[in-house]
Amino acid sequence: MSTWRKSSYSANQSDCVEVGLGVGIRDSKAPTTHLPVSDKAWSAFLADVKAR
Repeated sequence: MSTWRKSSYSANQSDCVEVGLGVGIRDSKAPTTHLPVSDKAWSAFLADVKAR
């Protein structure tokens, strides 16, 4: 089982995207499904976001 985390910017909102280490990303409104994302793809995504 993965530990799902959401952004601290989401505060107590229920409509957010969550990230599961080694698993992927999911919508908090539909937690039973998720989009698998590789470590390499996630790192590239974060690098791109930080560069903006």
